[in-house]
Amino acid sequence: MSAGLLFSQMAPPAGWRADFDDWYDAEHIPARLAVPGFSHAVRYRTDGDPWHLACYFLDDMAALETPEYQRLKSDPSPRTDLMLSNVTGFTRYICDEISDTAAPGAPSDLTGTEHALSVVGFSVPEEDGDEFEAWYRDEHVPLLMKVPGWLRVRRFRVRPGFAGPAWTHLALHEIAGPEVMDDPGRAAARDTARRDALATRAWFGQSGRWLYTPLSIARTTAKGN
Repeated sequence: MSAGLLFSQMAPPAGWRADFDDWYDAEHIPARLAVPGFSHAVRYRTDGDPWHLACYFLDDMAALETPEYQRLKSDPSPRTDLMLSNVTGFTRYICDEISDTAAPGAPSDLTGTEHALSVVGFSVPEEDGDEFEAWYRDEHVPLLMKVPGWLRVRRFRVRPGFAGPAWTHLALHEIAGPEVMDDPGRAAARDTARRDALATRAWFGQSGRWLYTPLSIARTTAKGN
């Protein structure tokens, strides 16, 4: 089995937010968590655009090839079709997990919604891939994990066939709160020769960055998980 992520951003039309939240919590998420292989889902919001993010974490990426999941994709409910036909800023990425700083056997997510999520998306050219991976793995993540309140880093590689900007890599940084982003230790983690060398590439400065706060966490209802 291989772990991974479904990552999707969007925003409903003005005046639809209550219906959007109810649809997500009462229909969209439960239908997916009923598929074996899904682990849990976290909904987030931010003040920017698109304001909403849903992260579906999978213990087994093969779940995306099952008849149960394929039916959800090919035959959406009328309510799902209505919502997805009217949202803006829609993105959808299927991602394979590269690394996770959590110890083996650790809980699959935080126990509540008292945290923040810093998301970073990069579009890394193939020729810079090895250098980027070595920097993030060997320097950047270890330095960030020394920052007080930096709780967890999960990194993912984006599969082809996405909807949205052409990110190749996504990093999810769980932190104790938005104030952690201002810690001097974070600035030190960004002030290194290896990062400076990568920052000279045009693609590095075109990264996507968002800071989200959680709305809700839902856990699987699938048997065997």
